[in-house]
Amino acid sequence: MKAARIHRFGSPEVVVIDDIPCPAPSGGEVLVRVSHAGVGPWDALIREHKSVVAATLPLTLGSDFAGMVAAVGPGITQFQAGDSVYGVTNREFTGAHAEFALARANMTARKPQSLSFAQAASAPVVAVTAWQMLFDYGGAAAGQTVLIHGAGGNVGAFAVQMAAQAGLNVIASASAEDEAYLHRLGAGTVIDYRGSRFEEVAHDVDIVLDLVGGETLERSFGVVKPGGKVVSVVSRGAENRAVFFLVEVTTDRLNAITQLFEQGRLIPRVGSVVPLQEARTAHMMLGGAPHKPGKILLAVAELN
Repeated sequence: MKAARIHRFGSPEVVVIDDIPCPAPSGGEVLVRVSHAGVGPWDALIREHKSVVAATLPLTLGSDFAGMVAAVGPGITQFQAGDSVYGVTNREFTGAHAEFALARANMTARKPQSLSFAQAASAPVVAVTAWQMLFDYGGAAAGQTVLIHGAGGNVGAFAVQMAAQAGLNVIASASAEDEAYLHRLGAGTVIDYRGSRFEEVAHDVDIVLDLVGGETLERSFGVVKPGGKVVSVVSRGAENRAVFFLVEVTTDRLNAITQLFEQGRLIPRVGSVVPLQEARTAHMMLGGAPHKPGKILLAVAELN
């Protein structure tokens, strides 16, 4: 089978397409025929050997996927061959950029019927990250105010939708070109981070979701009310004051997000889609090469 792999760490040029044997699922695993696979910043970190997760060369890149179950490992009863599924391959975030991928069954769920395979593949990591930031670590509740930095990105856009649906007052910090988009998703106030300082607009907020880090994170502590929370997926801040975590994709969390998709309460945003054979191009897009807004995807196989 074809797979996008690296044999050394480095720039996008290290990504190659290899022919490798199709794996067989072990206990706790399913083998998925991949339709589409997501490409995200964590893939670049793994490629560059800057990730906190384990990485042993050579390796197949990729974590997000959507496709059909081709086979199940011993003891798996919740899935069977032919099921349409989506999810994340494993805790190492590797193996999805291939024609067939092994995935942990407890990190996999049935694909939302309302979504295409491409739309489903765009969601697992970023949607679960938004969910965990907002509810698991932020403790969000109706009536609270949340400030979301980087709201125009993939995680941020899901966080805006989830917060608005949960009855929070949403202040979104993003680029000016995303203002109309974020209002459509439910943001009450959108701050152009280039033209305004968020401190001039946001005061005594209950929760800050930080997807930017650096100075933005440090300044955020000044706008949170006593007892409020700053949740970051970038760092804990200079004095370890922010709640920092690594996303944990589980079947239960995916099922909760599936319900939101099926109810029409979440809208995915698919960006540029390139063939598996052009995985290197997708990594160049991660590095700043022109691409459409939304999640970058690899198209692997056309499935019905």
